[in-house]
Amino acid sequence: MPRSSDRKHWENFWTEKKNPDQIYDNSGRTPVALKEIMPDLKGKWILEVGAGTGRDSFTFAEDGAKVIVLDYADAAMNIVKALNDQNEAQVIPVQGDAFELPFADNTFDMVFHQGLLEHFRDPSGIVKENLRVLKPGGIAIIDVPQRWHIYTVIKHILIALNKWFAGWETEFSLGQLEKYLKKFGFEPIGYYGDWMYPSLFYRTLREVIWKIGIRLPLYPFKVPVLWKIRRALREKLRRKRIFCYTTLSIGVLAKKPEDSI
Repeated sequence: MPRSSDRKHWENFWTEKKNPDQIYDNSGRTPVALKEIMPDLKGKWILEVGAGTGRDSFTFAEDGAKVIVLDYADAAMNIVKALNDQNEAQVIPVQGDAFELPFADNTFDMVFHQGLLEHFRDPSGIVKENLRVLKPGGIAIIDVPQRWHIYTVIKHILIALNKWFAGWETEFSLGQLEKYLKKFGFEPIGYYGDWMYPSLFYRTLREVIWKIGIRLPLYPFKVPVLWKIRRALREKLRRKRIFCYTTLSIGVLAKKPEDSI
């Protein structure tokens, strides 16, 4: 059986990636999705679980939300604290376990995570904790790699060769993720997909030649006309269900029922 993902992998990963400017962002897809259903974030309590750099959380803090970012890796917490020193908007870093959140029931208006669920063979405890700490009517955004993508094929080859950075990882189709969240009491209310930018080819090339001392920029040069067309197409398609089977990442927006105790 391939290795499991453990804390050591993430301490190493975030130690190597300690400069957030050299880490690909998430294209702001979580803030865009949330603001469509919760446009006024002032005074809202938001929790990011398995936060890593926590960069999207700073976006929510800038909009007036009270934001807690949680991660169990020391190296990730150090990055968040450094970003706090650089930003006017502040988040609250908390070191803790996603399977045993150190918060009371019915605390948060929104809980989200990106690239977390797929690293655990049984992530049910994370989903249960998400539901527990949300207020009735609160929103969860669960963002994961999408199953039907060439990235998945490459990843599983590396896992089989014991070369994957996190030891082991899975992925979900949109339907699988919605069904999984329903199993634990969530009500899916929306979804989105997002293409990878820059492309998988560019990212792979950049990593390979970095190892021989050649550094390409994090993002390639954008041809203005082509970039505008791509952006417009992405925005038009991101909420189309069939589109979500072509993207690298998908997210499901799910609600804790109002009658939850």
